Amino acid sequence: MEENSARDGETACDTGGEDALVGNVNKLMVIPHGYAGAQRKGHLVFDACFESGNLGRVDYISEFEFDLFIRPDTCNPRFRVWFNFTVENIRETQRVIFNVVNFSKTKSLYRDGMSPVVKSTSRPKWQRLPTKNVYYYRCPDHRRNYVMSFAFCFDREDDVYQFAYCYPYTYSRLQHYLAGLECRNLPYLQREQLGLSVQQRRLDLLTITNPVHLGPEREKRLVFLTARVHPGESPASFVCQGVIDFLVSQHPVAQVLRDHVIFKIVPMLNPDGVYLGNYRCSLMGFDLNRHWQDPSPWSQPTLHAVKQLIVHMSQDPRVSLEFYIDVHAHSTMLNGFMYGNVFEEEERVQRQAVFPRLLCQNAADFSLSNTSFNRDSVKAGTGRRFLGGLLDDTSYCYTLEVSFYSYMAAGSAAPVPYTEETYMKLGRNVARTFLDYYKLNNLIKDSRPAHIQSSEVASQTGKANVRTSPDDRGKMDAEEARKSQGIRQ
Repeated sequence: MEENSARDGETACDTGGEDALVGNVNKLMVIPHGYAGAQRKGHLVFDACFESGNLGRVDYISEFEFDLFIRPDTCNPRFRVWFNFTVENIRETQRVIFNVVNFSKTKSLYRDGMSPVVKSTSRPKWQRLPTKNVYYYRCPDHRRNYVMSFAFCFDREDDVYQFAYCYPYTYSRLQHYLAGLECRNLPYLQREQLGLSVQQRRLDLLTITNPVHLGPEREKRLVFLTARVHPGESPASFVCQGVIDFLVSQHPVAQVLRDHVIFKIVPMLNPDGVYLGNYRCSLMGFDLNRHWQDPSPWSQPTLHAVKQLIVHMSQDPRVSLEFYIDVHAHSTMLNGFMYGNVFEEEERVQRQAVFPRLLCQNAADFSLSNTSFNRDSVKAGTGRRFLGGLLDDTSYCYTLEVSFYSYMAAGSAAPVPYTEETYMKLGRNVARTFLDYYKLNNLIKDSRPAHIQSSEVASQTGKANVRTSPDDRGKMDAEEARKSQGIRQ
C-alpha cells in the first residue's frame, strides 16, 4: 500500500511497519496503490500536525475503507488511545469506514456505546457520532487486537472535518480562558506562573479567595485542585473550568466560600503532553502521576513545582490544607466518582466518606457505587496516595474521575452522553459541595438567606450507602432538619 503526500505537490512512499510511527501525518493525501493520475476530489487528505493532534499513519484499504494508526505518546510506545485529526478534499456524499487499529487498551467504553466526536468547518460545535455507526471488536487482520471502526458520510465538499477521541481542550484554549479571567481584574483572583514545562510552557496557578485571607499572619483554610496530569483526559479540563467559573462568579455560595476558604488550582499539570497530543505521558515519556514521591526538577519540572508548593504549605503552621483533589477522566466506567485512601483509623475512614456522599446529593451524574477507597501499591506514586501520606489526618485527598462517555442518571434506563457543558456542570457542583461540607462541620455558619439553594440537583435517595459514624449521621440528620426549616442546600 502506498501513502502519497500532498505537501508541496510531492509524493512519498511509507513502507514502515506499525513500530515505525514517529510523528503525526501532515497533509497526507492517501491514494490507491499504483495510481498515477491527477489528484482529485475524494482522495482524502489527513492531517494531525496541529495542537493536541494525533494520527500516526493511514493505510488505504479500498476506496471506502482506511486503517488509522494512533501515534504513541512521545518517548513511550505503551500508550495509544487519544486521536485527533482532520480530513479534507472529500467528495460530497462520499461514504467511508475508518478503522482505528492499534489501541493499547482492550477495555473501552466503545463496548458500551461510546462514539468519537466530530465537527466541521461549517458546523463548529462538537457532536458524537451515532452509536449505531461505531463498532468495537477483535480483528483477525490485526493480530486479534481490538479495532474501533466507524462509518461516516461526508456531505459538504468545502468543509474540513475533524474527528477526536473526546472533546479536545488544548493548552491554547486554557491560556485564552485564563487571559480572559485576568482581564476582568477580579480582586479575589490571582494568576501566577508557578513554573515552566520542559518545552517552556506555562504552569499556571490560580488563587481564588477574599484577599484578606492572604495576609502573612492569618490562618489559612486551603483547598488544592489539579487537573490534566494525564494529557489525553480532556474532560478533566472542562470539570476544572466549571469549578473555576463557579468560584469566581457572583453566586452567593461562591461569595461565602471565598470569604472562608482559599482555593488554589493548577488547571493543567502536564502542558507539554496536552500540546503534543499524548494520552498519558509528558514530553519525555513519563506518567507524571506515578512520580510524586521524587519528581525530577529537570525532566518533570511541573510536577516538581507543584509538589514543592504543597510540601511548603504543609509545613506552615498557619496553613490547614484540608482538601487535595486531582481531576481525571476514566476510559472504562460511567458517571463521575472518586477514589480515596484507606486508613487504619475507622473514624478517619468515615470522615473521608462524607464529601463524596455530599457530592452525590448535589450531582445527578456522580456515583457512590463507583466510588472506592484503596491502597493499591501500583498507585503509590499518585498525587492522592503520596499526599494522603504526607498531610495530617485532617486532610482529605481524592482522585475525581469522570467518564469519557456518559452517566446513568437516577431512574434513567439509558446512559446520557456527557457534553462539554455537563462536564462543566459537574465542576460547578463540586465547588458547591465544599460549602455543604464546611457547614456540616460547623466551620462555616449558615449566614445565607433561606431562598438560596446551593445544589443544582435536589438531594437524591436510593444511592449506594457509604458507611458513616454516629457523629456524622447525627450531623447529617441535623442538616436535614435545617433543610426542612427552609434553609435549602
